[in-house]
Amino acid sequence: MDIRELGRLDMNLLVALEALLEECNVSKAAERLFVTQSAMSKTLSRLRDLFDDPLFIRKSTGMVPTPRAQRLAEHLPQVLLAVQTMIQPVEFDPLTYDGEFELMVQGHMGVWILPLLLQRLRETAPLIRLRTLAVCEKPLQMLAAGELDFVLHAEHKSYPPDYCLATLGYAQPVLLARKGHPLEGRQDLTWDMLVQYPHVRLIIPEFADIQFQGQVESVADSEFFQRESEVVPHLQTDHLYTALRVVVTSDYLFPAPPLFMEQDELAGELIELSLPGDEEITLTYVMVSHERIRHSAAHEFMRGEILGIIEHFRHKYGLPSLENLRARRNLPY
Repeated sequence: MDIRELGRLDMNLLVALEALLEECNVSKAAERLFVTQSAMSKTLSRLRDLFDDPLFIRKSTGMVPTPRAQRLAEHLPQVLLAVQTMIQPVEFDPLTYDGEFELMVQGHMGVWILPLLLQRLRETAPLIRLRTLAVCEKPLQMLAAGELDFVLHAEHKSYPPDYCLATLGYAQPVLLARKGHPLEGRQDLTWDMLVQYPHVRLIIPEFADIQFQGQVESVADSEFFQRESEVVPHLQTDHLYTALRVVVTSDYLFPAPPLFMEQDELAGELIELSLPGDEEITLTYVMVSHERIRHSAAHEFMRGEILGIIEHFRHKYGLPSLENLRARRNLPY
């Protein structure tokens, strides 16, 4: 479509033309638009130049539209209505909204968030569809480009200023093993004992960018992660359930992100081993969005639904509120 001709179009001319077509009288059209008769006459002159047509012929009974004006009268109401619809605030009704959202939810978070979110949306917004990724290389760039709507992941060390963060929760890494593992119940575990068993490692892109709270602020500062990095894993995978299945069927150990396993079907088959030392490491989980969706009612609704799931989970399992956790662990937000 060549839009260069539209550059010289004044929308006020079309509004005046609509009044002239309906009234066929300059004075009445002027009164209707609260302008003077002289101003309306000048507007009619501009319209004649724009369409290269007289548009109206004066008769004793008033003005008679030309064939060109009659053709314009057939389409002009729809054009003006379309423009009016475009500039009016968008009304959002979740029960009738039909749309799709693109989310990146880190694999271990999706295990418990997505089933609850889908269940909730079936009641509050039944026509909404989700497309989710567990991993992607450049999630922040995808947010800015509109390829993702929200990213749910462990907080990174820094974000550009045009990104918005909402805290979802705090948790500590865990070391998972199967029930009945030879190390179950041992309170005197050492790193030398742990490395005697094979390990499975979950591949998490951008792991080095993750921000830690507590006694350490980075992977390099953590004895836990440094010790684990020295272990050569027998299996590396980006598929959470593959890692979990290996653990529950063998003596493999799994240094895992917090999985909130209470509601997972594998919870009854897994245990958390006590970690050597007294190092405290806290990961902050956040929901990230881009400034571009700030004024979108649909996105604000989805953001609220995700936060609602977090609160539902917190109440269901009697977990402390975010405010209490922040105060207890002296966390910034």
